[in-house]
Amino acid sequence: MKTPPQNLLKRNHMILIFLIVLLLSTCSTDHPLAKPTIFPRSSSSSNIQLSLKPLILNGNLSFEDIHEAAKDFGNMYHFLPSAILYPETVSDISTIIKNINEMGTTSGLTVAARGNGHSVQGQAQANQGIVIDMKSLRGPEMQFYTGELPYVDVSGGELWVNILNESLKHGLSPKSWTDFLHLTVGGTLSNAGVSGQAFRHGPQINNVYQLEVVTGKGELVTCSEKQNTDLFYGVLGGLGQFGIITRARISLQAAPIMVKWIRVLYSDFSLFTKDQEHLISSQNAFDYIEGFVIINRTGLVNSWRSTFNPKDPVQASQFISDGKTLFCLEMAKYFNPQEIDFMNQKVDSLLSELSYIESTLFLSEATYVEFLDRVHVSMLKLQEKGLWDLPHPWLNLIIPRSRIHEFAQEVFGNILTDTSNGPILIYPFNKSKWNNRTSMITPEEDVLYLVAFLSSAMPGSTGTDGLEYIFSQNKRILDFCKSANLGMKQYLPHYLTQEEWKIHFGTKWEVFLRRKFTNDPLAILAPGHRIFQKGKVSQ
Repeated sequence: MKTPPQNLLKRNHMILIFLIVLLLSTCSTDHPLAKPTIFPRSSSSSNIQLSLKPLILNGNLSFEDIHEAAKDFGNMYHFLPSAILYPETVSDISTIIKNINEMGTTSGLTVAARGNGHSVQGQAQANQGIVIDMKSLRGPEMQFYTGELPYVDVSGGELWVNILNESLKHGLSPKSWTDFLHLTVGGTLSNAGVSGQAFRHGPQINNVYQLEVVTGKGELVTCSEKQNTDLFYGVLGGLGQFGIITRARISLQAAPIMVKWIRVLYSDFSLFTKDQEHLISSQNAFDYIEGFVIINRTGLVNSWRSTFNPKDPVQASQFISDGKTLFCLEMAKYFNPQEIDFMNQKVDSLLSELSYIESTLFLSEATYVEFLDRVHVSMLKLQEKGLWDLPHPWLNLIIPRSRIHEFAQEVFGNILTDTSNGPILIYPFNKSKWNNRTSMITPEEDVLYLVAFLSSAMPGSTGTDGLEYIFSQNKRILDFCKSANLGMKQYLPHYLTQEEWKIHFGTKWEVFLRRKFTNDPLAILAPGHRIFQKGKVSQ
C-alpha cells in the first residue's frame, strides 16, 4: 500500500529538522497566494528581444526555456522573466545593466541575480525582466592566500560547499557558515549568512575582506573597509539592492578534521535558554550551538539512534517524548584526532555545567565535512521521496533576549500547541559580533535569538499541513510580536509595501534610501523584494 503524502511528511520531520537554510528567506503571512501561480510574459517581450539581442556578450542571453528562473525553494511565487543571462564574464553583467539604464524608465526592465534558487518569496525573480544565472559566471579560479591572515578570492556565483572542499586542501576553512552549503556566495552575503557559528564569528557578512560589485548603473567597483566603504557595507546584507556581487574575498582560519556532535533535551524553557546563553558567553566552549523546539514528537530519542549514541542506553530507553513540548540543544566541538582525549575531557567539563535531562544525552562523531554538509544528505533523501519541492512558507525572526520568554510563552504555549509542519529553530547569538555598518537590521540588544519556523505545506491540503493554515499561523505569530511590541525584526525580511520596509529599517531607512539612489537610481536591481519600483527612487 502506498503511504499517503501527509504521512510521508510526518515521518520525515526529523530529516526536515536539518533544513535550516537561514540565510535564505522569510515568509510574510500577508501572502496573497494559496498555491503556486505562474505570472505570464507581457506582449512587450518581442520588443525586449529586439533591444537586447544585438548586444555583444561572451555568455548567452536566452529568451527560451525561461521557466526555471521563475522557480525557487519557496514554490509559491513564479514570475516569468523575459530572458535569462548566462554570463561567462563580469562584463556580460555590466553590459546588460548599462544597456537597461540607457533605455531609461520606459522599458520597465529590471534585473535579478539568481544563485542556486533557494529564496522563498520570489526574491531572485524578475517579472518580465532579466534573471542573471550567477552560477554561469566564469571568473578566475579560487585564489588562496595562506599567510598570517588567510583568505580566498572566489566568484560570487560559487557554492560554499566548493569553497569548503578547496580550502581544506590548504588546511583552511571559512569561519562562518549557513547550515546548507549548496548556496552561492553572492546570495548569502546579500542577506547575512547565519548558523550555529554566528555567536562566535558573527554572520558570513562579518567575515569578508573585499568585494567586487556591479552596481545598478553597470559600473564594476572594487570595495572594502577602506575603499568605496559605503558601497562595501551597503552591499553586505543589502538584499541585492545596490549591486551584484561578482567576486568576494573570504576570511579563512585553520580547519579541524573531526567534530564531536552532541544533542540534549530540556523540558524547561528557562533552563534551555539559560544554558544556551551561558555557552555563547564562554570564550572556549563549543564551536557550534543551535537549538530547536520539538512539539508532540513521538519516539523522538529513538529516531536519533541511527546517527547518535546515547550516553546511557538504559536511561535513554526509558525516556518518553510523546505529548510534550521539548527543547533540544545541539552542540559541536571541533578537534583533530591527536586531541581526542583532551577534547573529550573538555566536552565532559562543559556538559557538567548544563541542566539538561540526563537521560537524553546523545553523542556522535563525524568528519568536519560530514558535519557541515549534513543538510545536503537530508535534501537528497527528501528529493527521493518527493518532499523537497513542496511549498515552504517559512518565517524567520530575530527576537531580543529580554522578550524571548514572553515570545515563547505565547507562541509555544498558545499558538503552536499540537504539532508543527517542520523544524523550529531557536538559538542565541552575540550582537557584538555583528557589524552595525552593514545593511542588515537587527534589534538593539546585546544578545538576540534567531527563531525560524521552517514549515513545509502539502499541496491541495485544507488541513493543518496546508498552505493557508500555515499562513494564518504565521500571521498570528507576527500579530502577537507587533501587539506586544517585542522589538522583533524579520530575518531576510519580506514585505509587500514600502511603508512596511520603512518600519523595518527604522532609523537606517534614510541611509538605505541614499545608497539606493547613489548606486541604483533607476531601481533596476532585485525587484523581487518589492522595496522600490523602477524609476521611483528619490531622496
